[in-house]
Amino acid sequence: MKRHYMIVVFALFFLMACPSLSMAGDDLNVIGQSSDYFPDTIGSHWEYHGQLTEGPLQTIDQKFFTNVSTVVGTRTLRGMNVTVFHDTNPGNHGPSDSFYRRDVVGIVYHGSEPGTPLEKQLIPYQIVRFPIKISSTIQQFDKKGLDFGTDMDRDGVNEKVDAQGTSTVAGLETVTVQAGTFKDAVKVEAYMRMRIQLSGTRRTVTGTDVMTAWFAKGVGLVKYVERQELSPLEDRGVITEITEELDSYEIKSTNASLGRGETPAESLLADHSSDDELHQVVLASRLRPNP
Repeated sequence: MKRHYMIVVFALFFLMACPSLSMAGDDLNVIGQSSDYFPDTIGSHWEYHGQLTEGPLQTIDQKFFTNVSTVVGTRTLRGMNVTVFHDTNPGNHGPSDSFYRRDVVGIVYHGSEPGTPLEKQLIPYQIVRFPIKISSTIQQFDKKGLDFGTDMDRDGVNEKVDAQGTSTVAGLETVTVQAGTFKDAVKVEAYMRMRIQLSGTRRTVTGTDVMTAWFAKGVGLVKYVERQELSPLEDRGVITEITEELDSYEIKSTNASLGRGETPAESLLADHSSDDELHQVVLASRLRPNP
């Protein structure tokens, strides 16, 4: 699963003191030029270092990894032009391609390769809505009775799952990573909840995926923190925590872009299997500009 928003608007006094801020109508909670937080020009790339902690509560396994995300081009999916982001190792899950479409109303996630059976039933879904508004929440999906794609209780039948996902623009914060200090980074909180019905035992297992991501204007994703929890199947539950932080980046000029009417952004979500199905929601892509 995987894994992935903005600048706030203040009064005219602050606009004169801070030229980077812009008004979007009369709403002071709306971020002008929202798409600038999700650059997607072909050839742009971002290098991250990350940490993965996973296991039952009593046993914790810690791993360190790196990931490079690159905008590699476009593709036509289901008759729509999408932007392709290639990640070498998002969330320490190995290489993947993610597909996004950006237009005047926002960014929509169109899945990944390799994907999972669950992800294919959830896409497409919106990652962010333009113009971006502080304290706003969008529902990404609410679907019931999906094929989970995994036989968790080993009775020969894949489990069914109900999945709900939301994304909230929480505010603006200053974030410091190896690549630098980024003021007024847009903070996005994505939440996914799953209720998995075990076909053999008739039990219900609950899974959650909470991801917090920060996007800087003109840069994209600078950091994300994700926590996945799966309630116990037998005696112990499973917790996974993933963090990625930006080390360096290069944003190509807009002359190499796909054109504002046709571009999207990247993903926050990576995909995996089994309990990692949790990671494929929310913020899809690295919104690296994930979802």
